[in-house]
Amino acid sequence: MTEKKLRVKYVKSSIGCSPRQKGTLSALGLKRLGDVVEVQDNPVMRGMVNKISHLVQVDQVG
Repeated sequence: MTEKKLRVKYVKSSIGCSPRQKGTLSALGLKRLGDVVEVQDNPVMRGMVNKISHLVQVDQVG
């Protein structure tokens, strides 16, 4: 059984964003523009991605 994952790509600068949003980027493992990470598709990760949806591009994998 394959687990569902989300591919999250950091596409817009966080300059001017709140420290909480910058912390969310860091918690997801996104450091530089263009970084891509794959995270599990669960409610916790969906919530984190939703908070920074204006900074990232999200695709569903698997």
